[in-house]
Amino acid sequence: MSLSVQFLSLLAMIGTGIGAGVLMDLIGTGVDATGKKSIIRRYAVPIEVIGWILIGCATFYVLFIVRDGAWRMYDPVAQICGLLLYASIFHRPFRFLGRILNMLIIKPIWFIITLVVKIIYQLYKLVVKIVSILLSPFIFLYNKVSESLFKSDKK
Repeated sequence: MSLSVQFLSLLAMIGTGIGAGVLMDLIGTGVDATGKKSIIRRYAVPIEVIGWILIGCATFYVLFIVRDGAWRMYDPVAQICGLLLYASIFHRPFRFLGRILNMLIIKPIWFIITLVVKIIYQLYKLVVKIVSILLSPFIFLYNKVSESLFKSDKK
């Protein structure tokens, strides 16, 4: 294995460490942003375990791409260096980008989705109200007729 391939694989492992830091920070921030009784908060530990499993799978996928799955002793050290690099340098820029994406993409999409759901719900209520008003004379007649037809003669 040439020196350039080893350097590329070292950078790839550092990159997976940074990616692991980003994903775990995203999961932690998402769990913290939910309410105290949220279902996400209740299942925080399994979600974090799934996150770590995904990170492990992505790491081995990168290993298979970069050096055909050969694992070296410095790979965990490189990943820890990537995690520490994220914590020390990339934490603030990634959080800033996350806030920008939240403001520019996620919140407008969420607003549109909730607006559409509210409009559909209001239209449903309007249709139910109109049908109820149109059927109310027939319901009144049915109640009057059913009282007289099904009276019992027993006293």
